[in-house]
Amino acid sequence: MSDAYGATIAKRGLARRLKELRVEAEYTANQVCDRLNWGRGKVGRFEANNWVRPELSDIRDLARIYEGSDLAELEELAGRARRRAWWRDYPEVFDNEFPGFESDASSIRVVMPLVLPGLLQTVPYMQALLSVGTRTPEWRERAMRARLRRQQILDRGDGTAPELTAIITEASLLYEWGEPGDRRAQFAHLLAMSERPNVELRLLRLADGMHPGMSTLVNIFRFPGGEPPMVFLENDADVQEVGTPDDVEAHDEIFEQIRQAALSPADTAEHLRKVISTLE
Repeated sequence: MSDAYGATIAKRGLARRLKELRVEAEYTANQVCDRLNWGRGKVGRFEANNWVRPELSDIRDLARIYEGSDLAELEELAGRARRRAWWRDYPEVFDNEFPGFESDASSIRVVMPLVLPGLLQTVPYMQALLSVGTRTPEWRERAMRARLRRQQILDRGDGTAPELTAIITEASLLYEWGEPGDRRAQFAHLLAMSERPNVELRLLRLADGMHPGMSTLVNIFRFPGGEPPMVFLENDADVQEVGTPDDVEAHDEIFEQIRQAALSPADTAEHLRKVISTLE
C-alpha cells in the first residue's frame, strides 16, 4: 500500500474548490443535482468532503456546468485524491482521516499531558499503553502496527518529512510500566529523536508548577501550498477534528503559551539524560 502523500489534503482542497465554483456559478447544491440527474445530497457530500475517492466522471460533469472552472486543475486534484493510502486498510483503528492529514502535514505541533506522542513511542511503550484499554488483543495488535506505520513519516528522505514540535510532561515519564530496560529504551529513543533537525522536543517539569494547557491533548497540522491548518483533539474514545479558523487560531495561541512554559530543547535533553541514568 502506497504512502499516498498529499492525497488527503488534495481531497479536502477539491471539496473546497467545487463549493467555490458552485457558489460562483450561483447554483444551489440541489440545483446542480437536478441538472445532472443525481440524487439530492450528492453535491453536498462532495463539498463536505464526505467521500472516500472522487470519481473523475463526476468531476468532469461538475466542471461542465460550472463556468470558469479549470478542468485540468480539478482533474489533477482528483487524481491525487484518488490514491489509496495504507491507513485505509485499518478502518477498525481510524474512523476519520486523521492519519492522512498527519501524513500530509508539513508541520505537526502536539501536546500530550500524560502520555508520550504516538509518533515517538517505542513498541514496548505502545504495548503497555494499549493493554490498559478495553479493546481486544486483535485490535491492539492492529493499532500498534498502524502506529508504527504512522511513525514512518518522520523518516522520509525526500524533503516531505514534517517538522515535529512535541511537548511532553515530566508526569508522563514517571509512570511505572514494563521493565526498567524498556523505560530506559523509550527515554533514549526520545533523546535520539530530539536530535533530529526536524524534531523539537520540550518538557514541562512538575517543579515548575501549573502551566497553560494542562488539560490539552491536541495535534495542530499545517500543510504545504497554503492549505488551511487543522486541529485534532484526542481522548480515549476518539480523535475529533476541529477545523474552523477561529478554533485553530485559539489552539495555536494556547500551544505557543505551553511551548514557552516548557524547557528548551537543550534542557529537555539534559533532563532525559538524568532520567535515563537513574534506570541504568
